Amino acid sequence: MRGRADLSDPLTTTSPGKAGATPHPPTASPRAPPSPAGGEGCPFALVEHGAKGLRLLALNPAARAAGLFAGQAHADAAAMVPHLVSEPAAPERDRTALKRLALWAERYSPLVAVQTDPPGDEALLIDTTGGDHLFGGEAALLSEIRARLARAGIPARVALADTPAAAWALARHGREPETVAPAGETRAALAGLPVEALRLEPETLNLLRRFGLKRIGDLYGLPRAGLARRFRGEAAFRVVERLDRALGVLAEPLSPVRPAPLYRAWQVFAEPLIDADGVAFQLPALAETLAAQLDQAGLGARRLSLIGFRVDGRTTVIEAGLSAPVAVPAHLIRLLKEKGLERLDLGFGVDALMLCADQAEPITQRQGEMEDAAGGAEAEALAGLLDRLQARLGDGAVRRPSLRESWLPERSEAWRRAGLEPPPPPEREAEMRPRPALMFDPPEPVQAIAEAPDGAPARFVWRRAPHRVVKAQGPERLGAEWWRQTPEKPARTRDYYRVEDEDGRRYWLFREGLFGREDADTSPTWWLQGVFP
Repeated sequence: MRGRADLSDPLTTTSPGKAGATPHPPTASPRAPPSPAGGEGCPFALVEHGAKGLRLLALNPAARAAGLFAGQAHADAAAMVPHLVSEPAAPERDRTALKRLALWAERYSPLVAVQTDPPGDEALLIDTTGGDHLFGGEAALLSEIRARLARAGIPARVALADTPAAAWALARHGREPETVAPAGETRAALAGLPVEALRLEPETLNLLRRFGLKRIGDLYGLPRAGLARRFRGEAAFRVVERLDRALGVLAEPLSPVRPAPLYRAWQVFAEPLIDADGVAFQLPALAETLAAQLDQAGLGARRLSLIGFRVDGRTTVIEAGLSAPVAVPAHLIRLLKEKGLERLDLGFGVDALMLCADQAEPITQRQGEMEDAAGGAEAEALAGLLDRLQARLGDGAVRRPSLRESWLPERSEAWRRAGLEPPPPPEREAEMRPRPALMFDPPEPVQAIAEAPDGAPARFVWRRAPHRVVKAQGPERLGAEWWRQTPEKPARTRDYYRVEDEDGRRYWLFREGLFGREDADTSPTWWLQGVFP
């Protein structure tokens, strides 16, 4: 994925405590690289259509060294540098490639954001808080990131600082391709950088230069009131805001490419894991770390994900749900193995694993379990059985019936994922009436004849077979659910009858609609709801 490997626009990474900045250029684009005779030393630029024709969007170092700049008219640039090579920008594909690179960077932290402001100076912001030691320290982490990107054909500048804005500034404008600003020394680290490192608009930058303010350190001694007098309106606000964000006076929240799990454990390996056995060997350490985090918070995992970071930059994932909150390492390991570690597409190997509790809930002790150890063991065994069945058969394969808010038989129950939670109690005790063992959903139509318009059926035909009724009980009236009606299907009252035919078979029939009182233009219809054993 060499793309335009000579473009060096950085991507930055940041964290609340110590922010790591790793620059990434549009070089991650999967499009084919240009093929100028001059190779990487040839000036190259991406162009886009502007209000006055084509303009430069992003440039490689050779183009910048020739005096070209972003926003310049393409015609002017071509006149200055006749051998300039250009190509139309493809923002959508660049954004897709940038997001893919951000997912790759999750091997260093679960919190990775993409920064696209200003255009052409895109960056990755990575929250490295608490994870530097896994890579041998801050400097080693930056070297690791930059080396991996270089092997993928992506030149990058990386920096680590206390704030996202400071990390971006050092990655983009620092003297070295790898820069670590010591904790608490952001002010000194930024002082020598040009004011362009504050990501200000060109008009504001021109005003700063007119007043002789060329370095960020030149702004430190100016009182806020003085800045407001020199820069009217929005310009003054932007200068102060950008400076405060860089120094940490104002917080700069990150919007990660995907939400970071609150509870997670990850491990980086010197040599890639190439098979499921290698992953299984590493699972206990990950599960124990995650379980300890959950146990300390009084929580249990309800949904797990095991993410493998492949050496080719892609990720592979398996997910598993739990029927009850669990924070027992052995249970988590067994569940993931039942799910099938062989489902992980390891490619040429994974060099990092992350185990996440994507959903966690409080672990509550049932009264029965506190009084009876056997009851607790039984509930734990049932939870383990449900989890294993769901892992092998699928989350939706193990279900149980549950009540719904409807008194119509075909709507009164539904299937839900099996779990240990008891079903909600009914709001009031209802008289239990006989119901068929076999229910039809939807009810099947029948042709019935009654001795009286509102009476029980005397004969009916179901599936072309005639039946003569010898016994009938009813009616049991169920009112219309008027809130569910539609113009095509108005709600109608139902009268149910339990009937027995001459062969001793028992049925549950109902008449839908009342003569002369509901849908006067439509006659009541008969339906078979179920069959008694």
